[in-house]
Parts: sequence; C-alpha cells; structure tokens
Amino acid sequence: MEDTVANAAQKKAIDKYRKRLSQRGFKRFEVVALESDRELIRSLARHLAEDGPAADEARTAVKALIGGEPPESGGILAALRRSPLVGAELDLLRPREEGRKVDL
Repeated sequence: MEDTVANAAQKKAIDKYRKRLSQRGFKRFEVVALESDRELIRSLARHLAEDGPAADEARTAVKALIGGEPPESGGILAALRRSPLVGAELDLLRPREEGRKVDL
C-alpha cells in the first residue's frame, strides 16, 4: 500500500514538472545515439536550453555543420552538368544482339 502512495505522489510530481517545462516552451523527446555521445548530446541540450546568445551561436554552428536547409531539388542534374565529360563526344550506343538460341 505504501508503494502505491509513493508511486502516485511521484507520478503527480513528474506530471507537474513536465507541465511547468511545457509552459516554458520545452518538450521532452527521445534521441537514439551512440553511448559514447551521451554526455555530448546532454551537454548540447543543456546549452541550448539556456536560450541566450551562446545558445543561438551553437544553433547556428550545428545547423551549418549538418546542413540545416533541405537539399535543393535538381542536385544530380547540376552535378552532371558540372562534369568534365560535358561536351565530350562519347559514343554510348551499344550494338543490339538477339542473344543465343537455347534448346529447351
């Protein structure tokens, strides 16, 4: 019986804490990463939660590092157009062969 009361009180305290976080604009979420990156990710999250000029600087750096903008469409076509083979007179046609006859 005592465990039930403690669990209920603990659950209520956690719910209140999460509600206060939500009111401040925070959201809990789960991240899947390597164990070796655990402290790095936690320290980055704490740093970003401070929400000051240093946090803005960190956001900018991380976005630049991972490419915060989605890739533009047509990237493959642009890469092909930059190819050194553009304008080369390559004969890419293959002769048509019917194949061999097989006796089934």
